[in-house]
Formats: sequence, structure tokens, C-alpha cells
Amino acid sequence: MTDLNRPARLNRTLLVLTGLVLLAGGVFAVGTHFGRIPLLRADTALVPGTAMPPGWAWYAVAGGAVVVGLLTLRWLIAQPVRKPKSHTWRFDQDTGRTALAASTAVEPFTAEVATYPGVHAAHATLGGTQDAPVLAVVLSAEQDGDLGAIRERVTEEGLPRLRQALDLEDLPTTIEFRFSAKTGSRIQ
Repeated sequence: MTDLNRPARLNRTLLVLTGLVLLAGGVFAVGTHFGRIPLLRADTALVPGTAMPPGWAWYAVAGGAVVVGLLTLRWLIAQPVRKPKSHTWRFDQDTGRTALAASTAVEPFTAEVATYPGVHAAHATLGGTQDAPVLAVVLSAEQDGDLGAIRERVTEEGLPRLRQALDLEDLPTTIEFRFSAKTGSRIQ
């Protein structure tokens, strides 16, 4: 993994730890129930006393469960990578019909941008239709890369060439920068 994406690492680590704790708790409960783990007897009470908890405790538990459920749902919705939907572009000409996959159309653009100084890797997704195209660019920049210079070069050199190649007057673009662990070459 070359990206220093610490939130994603933390996210994965917390998910693994939570999963392991839940799995261990489940194994412990099932093992104790069936007598495989002799730490507790099957007829032993889990909590002292036999009185029912107060009525507000049930509401507090239900409210906490709803909050946890909503937070989990929010996390789940945020997980998919949001890229524009890609289509196959069709060009009708007098000599015939040409079909061009959107991923194929942006390959020369990403190959060119990846060679810019300060860029470690480039990925692009051309989405939308021919009438309303959208370009999403993700650039992994080196730690000491000049983001302003990279963005300027992309918008002044790379994007005009891509628009010309696709015969588009306007191409709405989003550029996302990520930092790579790799640093640029140093002169000593």
C-alpha cells in the first residue's frame, strides 16, 4: 500500500478488532451454553438478583441500539467508492460506427498525467453520457510534490488534449489528490 491513507487503515483496524471481539463473545456464549467452556454452569444467573430492571432501562437500551444502528447504517452508506457511471461512447460517421469504452478513452490521459513531476500515479474515470460527460481524476502525489503546479499542468495541458481527442467543448472535472509514501528524487 503506497498511500498514506491513515483513516482507511484505522477504519479497517477498528473493524477487525470489533469483529474479533464480537466473534470471541459469540464463541464464548455458545460454548458456555452447550457446556464446552466450563467457566460458567448453564444454570448460573448472569446477573445477581432476579428482579426485573426498571422500565427506563429498556428504553435506554432501545435508544442506544437505535443510535448504534443509525451510525452503522451511516458508515455502511459511506463505504462505496463514488465514481461516475461509465458508458460506451458511440461515434456514427459516414464510414461506419465506432464504439469506444470510456476507460479506453482516458488511458492516454492518465498515462500522460502519471509522468508529470510530483505525480506518483494517476487514475481517471470518464462517466456520464456523450451529451453530459464527467471526469473524475485521482492523483497520488509524492510527499514533496507541488500540488498547485500539478493541477495547473493537468488543467492547461492534459485536459485540453483529452477534450480535443473526444471532441468535447466542455468536460466537468474533479481532481482528488492523495499523498504517496514515495518522495521525489533528491539532488545531493
